[in-house]
Amino acid sequence: MSVAEPRRIVLFRHAKADWPQVNDHERPLAERGRKDAAVAGRKLADSGILFDLALCSTAIRTRETWKLAVHEFPHRPKTVYEERVYEASPGELIAVLNETPDDAQNVLLIGHNPGVQGLAEVLSGSADDDARERMSRRGFPAAAFAVLSFTGSWKSLEPGVATLLDYWAPSE
Repeated sequence: MSVAEPRRIVLFRHAKADWPQVNDHERPLAERGRKDAAVAGRKLADSGILFDLALCSTAIRTRETWKLAVHEFPHRPKTVYEERVYEASPGELIAVLNETPDDAQNVLLIGHNPGVQGLAEVLSGSADDDARERMSRRGFPAAAFAVLSFTGSWKSLEPGVATLLDYWAPSE
């Protein structure tokens, strides 16, 4: 994989979580979240992107989202459950992505707001079509994802270097 070839990052917010009497990290998906996670997985599979790596927060709701979404994929990428993705800021998420091996072309990050939305906004120096307007109007609801592209090594990923190619939310 050449660093001159475009790379894709999909930033995927976990699906709708329930609010039982457990600590935040242990919150499971709500029934609607389970349905939306599978729908998002189908949309991602339909995109044709073959992921080399999935970076998933260790929180129960992100793990459940990933399990339901990846079931829809034609091939399962290597998955790394990363504690640093939980409650991470955009800068902390960039630091995690900077550690991605350069042989990975397409990476999916399953995380939480406000970090995921903030990262999509910070990375996207430009946008195709109406993706930015739709993301701005909708925010980043549960089970939403943004598809970004950039050229260079993962170590060179920084604010403004990516193009927002697409945005999807369950009610889109």
